Amino acid sequence: MFRKLNEECGVFGVYANTTTDVASMTYVALYALQHRGQESYGIVVNDKGVFTHRKDLGLVPDVFDKDHIEKLGQGNISIGHVRYSTTGKSSRSNAQPIVVRHVKGPISIAHNGNLVNAHELRKHYELRGAIFHTTNDTEVIAYAITEQRLKRSSIEESIEYAMYSLKGAYSLVIMSPQKLIAVRDPNGFRPLCMGHCKDGSIVFASESCALDSIDATFNRDIDPGEIVIVNKDGIRSIRTHCKKKKSLCVFEYVYFARPDSIIEGTCVHDARIRAGKLLWKEHPVDADVVIGVPDSGLDAALGLSQASGIPYEVGFVKNRYVGRTFIQPSQKMRTNAVHIKLNAVKSVVAGKRVILVDDSIVRGTTCQRIVSLLREAGAKEVHMRISCPPFTNPCYFGTNIDSKEKLIACQMTIPEICQHIGADTLGYLSVNGVQSLTSESLKPQPSFCTACFTGEYPISVPKEMPKDKFESKIGE
Repeated sequence: MFRKLNEECGVFGVYANTTTDVASMTYVALYALQHRGQESYGIVVNDKGVFTHRKDLGLVPDVFDKDHIEKLGQGNISIGHVRYSTTGKSSRSNAQPIVVRHVKGPISIAHNGNLVNAHELRKHYELRGAIFHTTNDTEVIAYAITEQRLKRSSIEESIEYAMYSLKGAYSLVIMSPQKLIAVRDPNGFRPLCMGHCKDGSIVFASESCALDSIDATFNRDIDPGEIVIVNKDGIRSIRTHCKKKKSLCVFEYVYFARPDSIIEGTCVHDARIRAGKLLWKEHPVDADVVIGVPDSGLDAALGLSQASGIPYEVGFVKNRYVGRTFIQPSQKMRTNAVHIKLNAVKSVVAGKRVILVDDSIVRGTTCQRIVSLLREAGAKEVHMRISCPPFTNPCYFGTNIDSKEKLIACQMTIPEICQHIGADTLGYLSVNGVQSLTSESLKPQPSFCTACFTGEYPISVPKEMPKDKFESKIGE
């Protein structure tokens, strides 16, 4: 109910110098990336060219237990994936990583992002006899690489040439019998970083928090367009595609990433604190207390409190034992579900003028219910503050905003949204504000993709791209 906007996936890969328990390392790292995807989970282990894998629907502990990890066995390379579906329905067949076997040997791929030309590429391969077993973009990427592998001398050269045909967002970890390879698209839409362990193992992850979970040291972010290859001879890069201006999704700082992660030189927690301070500068209001919506609104609320001098309080208690599959057996329980997952602290808000901070408003339904909770708890005024601009355009690069029809800001003005959610005032962070979230010490300042707010896309995009683009009926 409270996870309003979702991003596609989290990826992890490890290359060890000797045969070891890489499956357990991958398990722990993906646990740290669980916030990036809760629909499916998978691990592939490479032991001397033999790939063993397990993947299924569910959260990390739902899919894997001690016996499953032991059955994956020892190895020196492993990759893993947690998934939220933005392309392809939620099904076991769409779980990643995927494993492809062909005449030049197997490869396994885990992908975070979304291709804008996946439909055209898939049609191209199907007309040449390809048979697809999934409805996600990752299998399209696998065919593009495999097509090149049949005529190139190495897997990394195949990836380099395949990238000329891939358009959109992709952060990849790819495993061959001898190599672990990390790839980031030329725009750098999605994050990907590299680190090392004390034993010399090299690791790649969507976020640095995954490195912290396995006691690995963060080295650097993978550059947009870069291909990093790790094998027994060491580490090297191919930088043929490193030419474009960075277009990291700014919502990584606003919501997607974990607060303790460092992305492009800025701690996510610090970026959200800065968002709150900018919110106060842009939308001051007389109030008695500042509270945040758990969990993504808390850091920005703290920043707003620091800038305004208005006390910060814990205004909501979140029930952390209610999972995504919580059953609502009656209409009455469905109506009251918001109380079961989140409850206001009456002593904090009763009789108070409250500033309520959240990361975004997508459809408005959840926000409306949360404001209602504060009213029921006795809040005298509720002033809503949002740490990003209004969503007015679809995202084609890996989130679940696939049409304007689902966006309240495309249907109502800001005053109308304010009235709709039941707030006294409503203020969004400006586009200029959200572009200023990174550390001021960074030179040059990173550039971001803000297309979901502005409609100005870094690359050409299709007129429409529904989430079920590969689910069309036979004969259509």
